[in-house]
Amino acid sequence: MTGHLYGVGLGPGDPELVTLKAARLIEGADVVVYHSARHGRSIARSIAAAHLRDGQIEEPLIYPVTTERVGDYRGTLEEFYDRCAERLAEHLDAGRSVVVLCEGDPFFYGSYMHLHKRLASRYPTEVVPGVTSVSGASAELGRPLVERDEVLTVLPGTLPPEKLAERLAATDSAAVLKLGRTFGNVREALDRAGRLDDAWYVERATTDEQRMRPLAEVDPESVPYFSVAILPSRVHEETRRALPEPVPAGERRGEVVVVGLGPAGREWLTPQAQDALASADDLIGYGPYLDRVPPNPRQRRHPSGNTVEAERAAHALELAERGRRVAVVSSGDPGVFAMATAVLEVASEERWRHVPVRVLPGLTAAQAVASRIGAPLGHDYCVISLSDRLKPWEVIADRLAAAASADLAIAVYNPASRTRRHQVAEARDLLLKHRSPDTPVVIGRDVGGPEESVRVVRLAELDPADVDMRCLLVIGSSQTRVAERGDGSRIVFTPRRYPA
Repeated sequence: MTGHLYGVGLGPGDPELVTLKAARLIEGADVVVYHSARHGRSIARSIAAAHLRDGQIEEPLIYPVTTERVGDYRGTLEEFYDRCAERLAEHLDAGRSVVVLCEGDPFFYGSYMHLHKRLASRYPTEVVPGVTSVSGASAELGRPLVERDEVLTVLPGTLPPEKLAERLAATDSAAVLKLGRTFGNVREALDRAGRLDDAWYVERATTDEQRMRPLAEVDPESVPYFSVAILPSRVHEETRRALPEPVPAGERRGEVVVVGLGPAGREWLTPQAQDALASADDLIGYGPYLDRVPPNPRQRRHPSGNTVEAERAAHALELAERGRRVAVVSSGDPGVFAMATAVLEVASEERWRHVPVRVLPGLTAAQAVASRIGAPLGHDYCVISLSDRLKPWEVIADRLAAAASADLAIAVYNPASRTRRHQVAEARDLLLKHRSPDTPVVIGRDVGGPEESVRVVRLAELDPADVDMRCLLVIGSSQTRVAERGDGSRIVFTPRRYPA
């Protein structure tokens, strides 16, 4: 059983930019490998130091040459990597896990890749990417590299000045690495390409020794190898300058959005509604419904009681008139016995006709309850509220009778409250004049919430004591069926075809 080889990117220098995966692999490795110059100090090891543990085997790979000139520079390094690969192979053959530390990203001018090409075909290998010096430098400068259709070119400073100049002139944005003794040539190339005034210099990006300045101001004698030249996005700078001045809150155009929250938690909320809630400056609604929206200190919240819909609507319109983005929250769908009508009624007054108002739908309680038990609303149905707060009971009774005689399935909202207890019994008795006592009635309570329950009873057995304001009733038509499933559960559905 051979060991596993990992090439682990550490990022440009800040230890906090080491990824979680890299940290986990370093801590668990049998063997930790890192490069250094002849002085023995390893930048890679210093970045990873917090994740090393006692008992790990360390394999320092000390370069025979770095930037100095020798007769056969490439040949010397190739022999070095051959020897290093065989040292690591001994650990891998013994079944040890080997992590090779690499500044930046292992496959982005990284030393690890020379070991990878020699070992990856012989042993299980995984490469963990890291933040590159280019990304680190761009982030520290606060200047994006590319925007829209711009092209980014990454170049080694070791190219001849004329080739560098040609590439720099032909690209939108660029990063030039491997500076140090090549800096003079890079500066010359930028000047030839007419890009010197756009270029930035970043040294040891993200570290405590970081240095940044316009490249034209940098002394060539002060430039280390661990530095990069950046030509940032020109499009970004052009579009930034063209941005309009922010409109003060009191001068911008506000609006009111009436948002349906659905019957319960976030999973019932549409993406459109989520966006409206996130974009709002002010949230207005009945207190318990407003509590379902996570607080955000950027937003103002205006909770109110359950019987002040008109005042709530006027408050929302006043805020919008002052340039605020206002979301009026409503349980379920705001257009079904909820806040949309209240807001639109007030907004139709002459004073508010200029204030924009939108309504965003939500999943209704009827849909939620029906889905939990099957499809009892699968054919024609109607929706009726038993609340007599805004209409007389006589009107409700007439409508119930009409729906029952038309053989419609009925979704009943607001069936009861602490002060309204008689309507359920009266509705049941009225419906029994038109429906079989065996007609299925679905009692859905707190659907989607922590106290959810859904039961099916016969119409004749509907007990007002089992119903409160948190319930919704679905009363079947003459065609609604109850079926037993293999697991013992029951489903309720109304067939799509009506008998001739």
